[in-house]
Amino acid sequence: MPRTRTAIFTATSWERSAVQAAFPPGVEQCLDGLSIHVYSIGDREYWLAQTGMGLEKARRSAIQLFGSQSFDLTVSTGFTCALVEADIGALLAGLEVVQRTGQSLQSSQAMAVTGAERGLALAFVKTIVPPRLIGRFVSTDRVVGLARDKREFAESTSAIGLDMESAALAAEAQRAQVPFLIIRSVSDLLDEDLPLDFNLFLRPTGWLKGMGTVLAAPSCLWGLGRLRRQSAAAAQALTEFFRRYTAAMATKSQQRELSPTSQ
Repeated sequence: MPRTRTAIFTATSWERSAVQAAFPPGVEQCLDGLSIHVYSIGDREYWLAQTGMGLEKARRSAIQLFGSQSFDLTVSTGFTCALVEADIGALLAGLEVVQRTGQSLQSSQAMAVTGAERGLALAFVKTIVPPRLIGRFVSTDRVVGLARDKREFAESTSAIGLDMESAALAAEAQRAQVPFLIIRSVSDLLDEDLPLDFNLFLRPTGWLKGMGTVLAAPSCLWGLGRLRRQSAAAAQALTEFFRRYTAAMATKSQQRELSPTSQ
């Protein structure tokens, strides 16, 4: 019986570690500099890749992975900013994604690629994620840290969650004709400001300026501590989701093997 393969993309090492905690020991591979961890559970393989932050890094990583292997499902996962009322650690599921860079808004049709594995995943997601937290995501090319900017994104895009990678991953999944789904956990809320401008750290020389900002404003340290606690709660939610999801998929496989029609 052919193995079912799911590609899972995270942006940061913290998000990757949260997903890894849900799996048994796996095998690490390297594809042209892209580190991949492969986990086998029954007749399913889960290929976990860390892309780095941003649309372009996500796009390059997806091209590398889709060029090396065929997949039955792609999942964009990690943390998200909630653009609707939600608790820290709540799971948001994306069935549609748009890309907002500057004033440009682009939609993706990647969610239209259907497949049996996506159907199974979506059916499971709907058992644990309330309908109001299933919908559209928006991806952008910068960290949106101010509450007023988050509200503007929410109003202009009608999205429930914000990230920096899903639109690029969705576009490459569309090109590879791989079904796509977004599962992310809330690490910051609609009506709260982030403690500093994290865009500083995305620039080649930004680390020194970013650290200077923290040292010059000790109140940033309190905010960073709060964000760390919120991110830890979001990470735990991701771990729990993938534990439950992989267990449910393994059960589906066993039921299929025992079904008289599969004999």
